[in-house]
Amino acid sequence: MMTNKSPGRRGLVWALIGGLVLIAGIVAIIVSSTLPRSGAEPTATSPGASVGPTGTATDPPTDKFVDPTASERGWTPEPITKDAEIYIRAALEAASTFDTTKSSREEWLNYLDTWFTLDTRYTSEEDQQAATTSSKVEMRTGVVLPQEEWDSLANEDGRVVATTTGEVLYVAVSDDASGEMSIGTSDVTLTFTRSDGGDSETSYDEQVRVSVQVLCGPSSIPTPDTAQRPGDCKVVRYFTEPLEP
Repeated sequence: MMTNKSPGRRGLVWALIGGLVLIAGIVAIIVSSTLPRSGAEPTATSPGASVGPTGTATDPPTDKFVDPTASERGWTPEPITKDAEIYIRAALEAASTFDTTKSSREEWLNYLDTWFTLDTRYTSEEDQQAATTSSKVEMRTGVVLPQEEWDSLANEDGRVVATTTGEVLYVAVSDDASGEMSIGTSDVTLTFTRSDGGDSETSYDEQVRVSVQVLCGPSSIPTPDTAQRPGDCKVVRYFTEPLEP
């Protein structure tokens, strides 16, 4: 049979409970005073993490593309990814996807320039910059559609959509001690569409094979003022001739 506890014993129990509550309250006050206030700068964040409204580290940005509006100008959007194959396919398609009614050739080429990062195989920044400049010139003069063909297509309100077909084949990158670079080669289908000046359009396909070298590692330099971060893939070089394993 259960018996009632004495008043003195009940008083002792409640006193102990009250003491524990008081201690817990004091600990909570001390802990809260040591935490950063909302909006305060954290002392450190993990690499690639962003700082949220409360000043704490958050997950990396969830944006899928560097410039989501690129497709509105007839261009291939640059993906934000550390996956070399996904990026290589997009880079190969970007080098031949455009719409002459939505942008000029120079605007398109300037956009492609933003895909590039420095070639980290060179030790000095000066040499890295020189190599990247050379790679951009090579792209403009030996990889993308020449000015004369662009003008011919523009006269018929033309556009081109490039699509990679088949697997991506990889070639080793010479002198890459970091192991962060890849050269990928793939077949690409170019779909040309031209207008006859009226409501009718004609389309036809051309097949090409293209190679691109990319850097997917901490040394990659993201496009400024975008959600891209160091470590995300970037273009190092397009090749005038495809490289085979």
